[in-house]
Amino acid sequence: MIFTDLDGTFLNHDDYSFDPSQEALAKIKQTDTPLIFNTSKTKAEVILLQQKVGIIEPFITENGAALFIPKGYQGLNLDALDELDGYKVVFFGKQYNEVVSFYKRYKDQFALKGFCDMSIDEIIYYTNLAYENAHLAKQRDFTEPFMIKDDSKIAKLAKLADQNGLKITKGGRFFHLIAKNQDKGVAVKQTQQLFQELFQEKIFSFGFGDGENDIPMFQNVDQAIVIQNNKGNYAPCSVENVKKSSYQGSAGFNEMVLKYVF
Repeated sequence: MIFTDLDGTFLNHDDYSFDPSQEALAKIKQTDTPLIFNTSKTKAEVILLQQKVGIIEPFITENGAALFIPKGYQGLNLDALDELDGYKVVFFGKQYNEVVSFYKRYKDQFALKGFCDMSIDEIIYYTNLAYENAHLAKQRDFTEPFMIKDDSKIAKLAKLADQNGLKITKGGRFFHLIAKNQDKGVAVKQTQQLFQELFQEKIFSFGFGDGENDIPMFQNVDQAIVIQNNKGNYAPCSVENVKKSSYQGSAGFNEMVLKYVF
């Protein structure tokens, strides 16, 4: 199974293109290798991207908040799982209204600016997303991306979040307010366990990412692969045998899939 972050990894940081990964994508599709997006993006954003990529696979949204599995996926019996909007789903995070309630309580004190307070035009300005994608990014189910005027106050805010069953993780563009017990690693670990039970065989997993919020994923896969970020640096990863790409974004994803997966 290939678990991959999107922005800055499967997608380029600046233009969100996955065109440089076409050779790797062809290999993935030819071999029916599950390509599982593990992202801070929303369910609506991921569904649109899967349509563009041409895959129908499970995916993990909003920094490990939930795993969505297409109904009937590979003929597996998924009756024991919850169902939402035509998908079988495993929840790891809190509902959005709980998270936003905390954000609104402290947004003035810490000078926060979250997606719930941004217009579509503002989201486009900060992310360079197309209008359709910015609209989908605002359709959140579990977590709140935000900016803070003074980064030095993030530790104090994180302490308050912890007292309320929440935590803060840092993505490529924003901080994210998420449930205390969720992250990309928890979701990856649970996803592997679920599919190992369903397939009744050991799964070998790869994890691709470029940011700090990908570190928990790196810690819960068989092979961690760190993609060079848009600043030419690498997310700190202390796991054994980590591999690092020579290229950024989608080109780095393509490089490392061809080098280590196939």
